[in-house]
Amino acid sequence: MAYADQQMSGNRITAMIIVALLHVLLGYALVTGLAYDAVKKVVQRVATVDIKEEVKKEPPPPPKKLDLPPPPKMVVAPPPKVALAPPAPFQVAPPPPQPDPPPPPPQIIVKEAPPPPRFTPKGATPKGSGQGNWVTDADYPSRALREEREGVTGYRVSVGPDGKVTDCSITSSSGSPDLDEAVCANIRRRARFNPAMDGEGQPTTGSFPGRVRWKIPKE
Repeated sequence: MAYADQQMSGNRITAMIIVALLHVLLGYALVTGLAYDAVKKVVQRVATVDIKEEVKKEPPPPPKKLDLPPPPKMVVAPPPKVALAPPAPFQVAPPPPQPDPPPPPPQIIVKEAPPPPRFTPKGATPKGSGQGNWVTDADYPSRALREEREGVTGYRVSVGPDGKVTDCSITSSSGSPDLDEAVCANIRRRARFNPAMDGEGQPTTGSFPGRVRWKIPKE
């Protein structure tokens, strides 16, 4: 028996019991002389009791299943293959170059001082009366004399170990080439020297400087 049928039967029994009680009370009221109006009201109330059978409520039908297409199958693509470069070969770095050893300290060579000379070196010196007789007024070039040209000629002579002049050079010109040439020409012919001496007292080459002043002689 369903739950609704049981509930309806229970309600009917309850209603029958109530009706029976009302009848008993009505008879009792009549017997005991209760007021008619009171009994009438109770009877009206009981009469108005509408015993309604509860309508059996059926549960709603389950919703119809819709024929839906099956969900699409998910195709899981495999992960792409990643081409990995092969690992580089392990190379052992060469050891750093060793620094060059420091150069050895320079050797200090102490040279012994030469022994002092036994003789004091000296240069060449003129013999006799000296350079006053090497070039005279008589050596004045005639053209320069006529043109009244004067000047000072500087010279240097080289002297050999025998005391003779080996060379003559003009160090400062008088301004007249013929006067300069007359100086060296006469010195080569007339000049004589004591040769220069070295530290051993031996004759050696030397030099001697000098000047000649050209001045027109007065008559």
